[in-house]
Amino acid sequence: MTRALADTRRWMQEGADLLLIALAPLDDEQLSAPSALPGWSRKNLVAHLAANADALMNLMRWAATGVPTPMYASLEARKAGIERGAALPADELMAWVRQSSSALEAAMDAAAEEHWLRPVVTAQGRTVPATEVPWMRAREVYVHAVDLDVGTEFRDLPTDYLAALCDEIVAKRSGERGPTLELAAAGGQRWHVSGTGNSIELVGTVADIAAYLTGRAHGVTTVDGRTAPEMPPWL
Repeated sequence: MTRALADTRRWMQEGADLLLIALAPLDDEQLSAPSALPGWSRKNLVAHLAANADALMNLMRWAATGVPTPMYASLEARKAGIERGAALPADELMAWVRQSSSALEAAMDAAAEEHWLRPVVTAQGRTVPATEVPWMRAREVYVHAVDLDVGTEFRDLPTDYLAALCDEIVAKRSGERGPTLELAAAGGQRWHVSGTGNSIELVGTVADIAAYLTGRAHGVTTVDGRTAPEMPPWL
């Protein structure tokens, strides 16, 4: 699917701002409280986001130099980095997430046109052009701003971003075991998730459909008001 670089950069920057605004009033005790992600505190989540920005910086260096630079040395190193970050005092953790986010944006500002076209490899092993890096960051900051559970909801996110998120998740979830889903948003947008079972028609706002597809709390129902089939977590 095609997403304009100008859009993904805008979503990334606005999402990072939203995240930092949501985090600003939290003290160490509040950051240590559980997030909406099972088993993760808010500190775990913030450490993950800071480490993610550093990891995506590696891809921007790869794009700028042509020297292969993986996002993470290993899955174990990724996990250990999050655990170390989650143990930091609030001020140090916040300084890390602000600095890493700013450094990533600066690297993108400095990227030449040819750098954006250079192929890089994601942590999942996909080879993509560097133009995908801002989208990868936008997904993280927006979805996890909701996961912090401090008042930000999917309905607070840009509708064009939510539609793009739905497009991507539908493409990835299609073909999985489970029912075929026909999703209709109030504004007329529709998505089709191909499955192995019977077809189910679901309705909701674009925000609710995005939340549903990511496995988060949502307001999606069947057309006759019944509960939608459970969707496993994504991202």
